[in-house]
Amino acid sequence: MPTVVDLTHPITEGMPVYPGTEPPVLRQANTVERNGFAETLVRMYSHTGTHIDAPSHMVAGAPTLDSFGAGQFVGQACAIDVSAPGHTEIRQPVLEAHAASIAGCEFILLHTGWSRYWGDPRYFAGFPVLSCDATRWLIARGLKGVGFDAMSADPVGASEFSNHLAFFRAGLILIENLTGLEALVGKTFLFSCLPLALPNADGSPVRAVALLD
Repeated sequence: MPTVVDLTHPITEGMPVYPGTEPPVLRQANTVERNGFAETLVRMYSHTGTHIDAPSHMVAGAPTLDSFGAGQFVGQACAIDVSAPGHTEIRQPVLEAHAASIAGCEFILLHTGWSRYWGDPRYFAGFPVLSCDATRWLIARGLKGVGFDAMSADPVGASEFSNHLAFFRAGLILIENLTGLEALVGKTFLFSCLPLALPNADGSPVRAVALLD
């Protein structure tokens, strides 16, 4: 049996959310004692917690999550360590050094180390992001998607979302707010990030996992 590594932050009312987004609301709507069954009312934005961005998140007329088959969200992956201290930009040569590991993968997960700040104000700023040439290099690999253990593929508060737009125009999905990638660096594995089956979905929370032989 494979070992399953959970790469997902729990959804809680006090969790970090992108600035300007409302945090999730979890309410006990029914209880076993009062109603004979337990049920929770959940209200949250489509990009809450560990989640997928669809190309339609920022590109009008681009594919929504529900327009993909379920296989788009499962595939061979590797985790790349890009957590060098003091680096705020992930450049192409850093990725090229891992070209042998990346070859044949459908997902690349970038371990920035920023998930250690989850729940801390530092989580929202200063995390490494891809340079334009590094983004283009990844797009040329023919991937299904790219994942990050940070808040976003672009700096929080950016006036232009150049990385998001480049990936979306190439038809890739993005997975943000991953955690636990340090345990996967240097390994290849099966990655799953299945979204909720929502109509016209610009994004969705996911339960992201790695399956190791």
